[in-house]
Amino acid sequence: MRIAKDETIALVVDVQERLFGHIFNHEKLLHNMSILLQGFKHLNIPCIINEQYKKGLGETIPEIQALVAEDAHFEKVTFSCLQNPPTKEAILAYKKKYALVMGVETHVCVMQTCLDLLAIGIQPIVIVDCVGSRKQSDHDIAIQRLAHEGVILASYESILFELCVSAKEPAFKAISQLVK
Repeated sequence: MRIAKDETIALVVDVQERLFGHIFNHEKLLHNMSILLQGFKHLNIPCIINEQYKKGLGETIPEIQALVAEDAHFEKVTFSCLQNPPTKEAILAYKKKYALVMGVETHVCVMQTCLDLLAIGIQPIVIVDCVGSRKQSDHDIAIQRLAHEGVILASYESILFELCVSAKEPAFKAISQLVK
C-alpha cells in the first residue's frame, strides 16, 4: 500500500511546554518534527494540532507553534484526540484515508488516538522518530503494540519521500534540502 499526499492529513499530539522537556531525547524529537512539518507545508498536507489540558501543560512549544500557527488547534482533556468531538469532526471533515501521527506521549495519547483512528476506518501512520515518551521503555512497548494493532510505522524521511513519489514532485527539491 502506498500513502498518497492527497489522501493524507497530519496530527500533532500534545507537543506542549510543560511536558515536552521531560520526553526522552526531546531535542532530537524536536529536530525531526520540525523537518517533517516543514515538509508537510511544501506538500500541502493539512495538519491538526492537539493540546492536552493547556492550563496544566501549557501551549504548543514555540518552535513547533511557529510551523503550525495557521493550522487548526484543538484543546482536549481526553487522551485520544478522537474522543474530543471537535477534533474528531475536523478530522472527518477532511475525508482523508491516512493520518500521519507525531507527538507525545507514544504510550498514552498517540497510541489511543491511533487505536481510535483505526476504529473509524482511517489508517494511522506513526512517524516513529517523531513520537516519544518520558521513558524509552514505554515508547518501545507502545510501538510494538501499535504495529501489532495494524498501525503503519515510518520515519520522517521515508514518509516525506513516499509522499513526493518522484523527483518531478514540485516539493522534492525543498524536501531534499530539509533532510540533508
